[in-house]
Amino acid sequence: MNRNYLLVGACAVAAAAAYILLRPAPANDVVNSAPPEGSAMVAIQMPPIDGNAAIGQRIFENACVACHGINAVGVEGSGPPLIHVIYEPSHHADESFQRAVAVGVRSHHWRFGDMPPVEGLTRGDVAMVIAYIREIQRANGIN
Repeated sequence: MNRNYLLVGACAVAAAAAYILLRPAPANDVVNSAPPEGSAMVAIQMPPIDGNAAIGQRIFENACVACHGINAVGVEGSGPPLIHVIYEPSHHADESFQRAVAVGVRSHHWRFGDMPPVEGLTRGDVAMVIAYIREIQRANGIN
């Protein structure tokens, strides 16, 4: 009978130790906290940019960077990274970018809310921005 109590006690101690050692970190722990508002959401390798992509970079910097960040890495609290597998050509074709700029897009992948249309950009402007985005995506293995 004493062996049974000893075994139950040992199991209880082992379970308590496992719980303490393996439990998830508290929500306020630095490991689980969200990145600071305004910070980049992804790290990328930046390729050399030239040709139409360089024109697209300038357009992007004037019309898109406030929400999508420098080099399209996203801005925590503002807008998603476009250098992300979600935006690979097989999932979001070039026309998806054209339509997002022309008519806006309802939020469906991220928590930033709906994207409004972007005034003042032509389809040609957006094509240059797409060339810029796709070049960075390719350099980061997003094909």
